[in-house]
Amino acid sequence: MKHLAKELIIPPDCKAKLGAIDPDDTHGVAKTGAEAQLDKNRKRLSVLQYLLYAEARRSFLVVLQGIDAAGKDGTIKHVMSGLNPQGVGVTSFKVPEGPEKRHDFLWRIHEAVPEYGKIGIFNRSHYEDVLVVRVHNIVPKQVWSKRYDQINDFERMLSDNNVRVIKFLLYISKEEQAKRFRDRLDDKTKNWKFSMDDVKEREYWDQYIEAYNEMLRKCSTDTAPWYVIPSNRKWFRNLAVSQIMVDTLESMDLKYPKPTADLSAIEFE
Repeated sequence: MKHLAKELIIPPDCKAKLGAIDPDDTHGVAKTGAEAQLDKNRKRLSVLQYLLYAEARRSFLVVLQGIDAAGKDGTIKHVMSGLNPQGVGVTSFKVPEGPEKRHDFLWRIHEAVPEYGKIGIFNRSHYEDVLVVRVHNIVPKQVWSKRYDQINDFERMLSDNNVRVIKFLLYISKEEQAKRFRDRLDDKTKNWKFSMDDVKEREYWDQYIEAYNEMLRKCSTDTAPWYVIPSNRKWFRNLAVSQIMVDTLESMDLKYPKPTADLSAIEFE
């Protein structure tokens, strides 16, 4: 499965185009056995999380982005379910409110960065400020266009201070989004998730795709890479995200800290 990270990563300075990626692609992985492999990955993530917590010198930040109904909530539910809640935090970023509106756009993001020893999951993120802000002209181009470099500087600073950052763009087709919206309408337990704003936002599909393309081109770096996950098939989405998380944490070569006392000299009566 290690080939997935190599195939799904967006190399720095790549001329990324989502139109060239098939959101149905499973990169040669068969559905048969996928659930068993996902379960194996969840168990391995649990072990690696414990190592990260014990070491307490680094943290791990996972960013999830995607158009409405791309599966951010589902990914968190199915991939992170094996993690210890004491060592992981999920932060959802919505429209800035209160103090958030009176600070720079990265202020609320930095506050949510996981402390050493912990895993942080961002459900949407600072990238909203070069996506929805751009598409809807919330601020002038001269403002949002500077944010790519500001974001890169911010993520480089996190990396320099022992925060490992990886970012996933969950990519679905426009047809798959419509199907998932219909499912929300047909299932009474999912009606609450549907908003008329979802329908309205579909009118901006092409603008969002171009905004995502530029985000990938300008903000996939060696220290904080972007991975585009074909997400029409939920089982593959979950498997790919879990595998890349496992591979990344294993590459960090996490170690248990040495005991602070000579354990061999301890005796119990």
